[in-house]
Amino acid sequence: MKEEMTSVDVAAIVSEFNTGELSLVDAKIGKIYQTNYDEMRMTLHIYGQGRHNLVIQAGKRTHLTQHPHPAPQLPQGFPMLLRKHVMGGRIKKISQHDFDRIIEFEIIRAGVITRLISELFARGNIILTDAEGRILQPMKPVSFKDRTLRRGEIYELPPPQFSPLETTHEELARILQESDSDIVRTLATRLNMGGVLAEEVCLRAVIDKHTAAGEVSDLDGVLGALKTVFRPIVEGELEPHIVVKDGKNVDVVAFGLEKYSGFETLKFESFNMALDEYFSAGVEVATPAQIKEVKKESVLERRLHQQQQAIEKFTKQAAQLKQTGDLLYAHYQTIEETVKVINDARERLGWDEIQSRLKCADTPQAKIISSMDPSKGTLTLELDGKNVLVDIKLTIPQNAQVFYDKAKKISGKKSGAERAILQTEKLIAKKAEPEKQRKSGKIKVKPRWYDRFRWFESSDGFLIVGGRDAGTNEDVVKKYLEKRDIFFHTEAPGSPAVVIKTEGREVPKTTLEEAARFVVSNSGVWKSGRVDGDCYWVTAEQVSKTPESGEYVPRGSFIIRGKRNYMSATVGAAVGIRIEGGIKFFGGPPEVVKGRAQYVVEVEPGEFNQNDIAKKVYKMLVDMVGDRALVKSIASADKIAMMLPPGESRVRKG
Repeated sequence: MKEEMTSVDVAAIVSEFNTGELSLVDAKIGKIYQTNYDEMRMTLHIYGQGRHNLVIQAGKRTHLTQHPHPAPQLPQGFPMLLRKHVMGGRIKKISQHDFDRIIEFEIIRAGVITRLISELFARGNIILTDAEGRILQPMKPVSFKDRTLRRGEIYELPPPQFSPLETTHEELARILQESDSDIVRTLATRLNMGGVLAEEVCLRAVIDKHTAAGEVSDLDGVLGALKTVFRPIVEGELEPHIVVKDGKNVDVVAFGLEKYSGFETLKFESFNMALDEYFSAGVEVATPAQIKEVKKESVLERRLHQQQQAIEKFTKQAAQLKQTGDLLYAHYQTIEETVKVINDARERLGWDEIQSRLKCADTPQAKIISSMDPSKGTLTLELDGKNVLVDIKLTIPQNAQVFYDKAKKISGKKSGAERAILQTEKLIAKKAEPEKQRKSGKIKVKPRWYDRFRWFESSDGFLIVGGRDAGTNEDVVKKYLEKRDIFFHTEAPGSPAVVIKTEGREVPKTTLEEAARFVVSNSGVWKSGRVDGDCYWVTAEQVSKTPESGEYVPRGSFIIRGKRNYMSATVGAAVGIRIEGGIKFFGGPPEVVKGRAQYVVEVEPGEFNQNDIAKKVYKMLVDMVGDRALVKSIASADKIAMMLPPGESRVRKG
């Protein structure tokens, strides 16, 4: 049964998305939901057609659906971020990357372009990028050997795939000559068409699919078959239907295939409807609790699950191979007579003549032959309803031993997987040790570009960075202030230049309020002992180092042009440590730190200088956590001092 869309399916659905009654071009985007751990649903308002649901399942499918999965009671983070960027926008363009299983939706909202990318190949993903290709958020942040799909990285497309629609005679000749596999596997993998269509091309070209790719001489026949098979895609004349075998849906195709002649089919008006019926109807939906459980599953638990699946697979394969060897002995006499007949005939006749005569023969030996491969000297025999490959150059025991050896080799893999499972189970058990015991000791923290500045991460996940002096104020603005960012400052002396790194997202009120408290607390307001102060924010485009004629702008100072948005804020700062869920050290406004850390110390303007109060806070954190080495490695007195406001402070009580 087909489990995911092929490159040909993607080409067909993209064609329908761009033309016809249910074209998605200019469709308005409504709410977005994550209905499963790898699936999202987007409501679309299509002009003249009303509201529809677009489903995207990473690694599997993308189509409109009449069977929408229910929205979870608690929205996930990924769809909420998508709503911030694309809800209310319109789909400008839908395209397929090369001939790969990648669909790109170009979306425009308020003049801002974003791209939603649906990867439908193995280990697929759903990624939102900006117009320059920088990843705003992937559904599943991952790193591969040659690609990194994480926020802030540039989205890299996989290497381009050969397209069967554009393959030339020279390219086909080179691909076949370079291959060490048979023709059907070579077409399926190198020309990116999948096994079913590769078999269809062999069938139309009248070539045995098991023929070695390098031995195929009729290239014109293969090219002709390629053009014939893919003509419906090129000309847009689709005949979408579901293929049914023994009452079960086994495939969904955009056009008819000779491979399925004689099968029952269910025809549809559009390929979209066929995909929806095949993939959506009757599919069991995971509950929100199940989705949450899958997300909680650790890397080690996933590894253990994969290893257990591998053992089941190896056990099944070894049993099947042994059963095949046993079948050869069970039909020993019949097979021996069949091989003898073929070998005797080869001395007098050619393979074509042998095949012709076998079709007309009514003997037990002829009836069990399903096919033969002259290039390899093999027969495919039907034994008890199972096809078994037999080498006519070997004896029956030798042929059986081939299968027994393969079974033995796979059993060896099974033993290796069992040893790996024991190792994984030990790691899981070690991970389950008491938190304090497991976390004790020094922790290495990877340096980050903003560590030399004042910084914190807002409750909404925005990085907020400020200077420590005139030099770092200059660096914050010159090196790190981007057009889409927000700039905070005060009119009091000694104020840091503070930047909210928006990454193109809309900044909520809570983040603005936290940034205001941060900039006021790190200004001269704290040093003066006052409990509150004023500040303002402007867009990045309002900040300049270019003075008017006759004026001078000193280092660390800037010119603000245009309207200023003033805010008032009370002073306050805190530092804290989180142990559970990953060890981290936090600093910033008290409400932010308290929301993330288990162990928190809050400070206010007071009588101790910065170094003394940092040492006092450090001792308090050591007492709270109970692990001096751990606290020292991530929150030494020096690191705490860098997180505290300038001027004198004391620990806030209560």
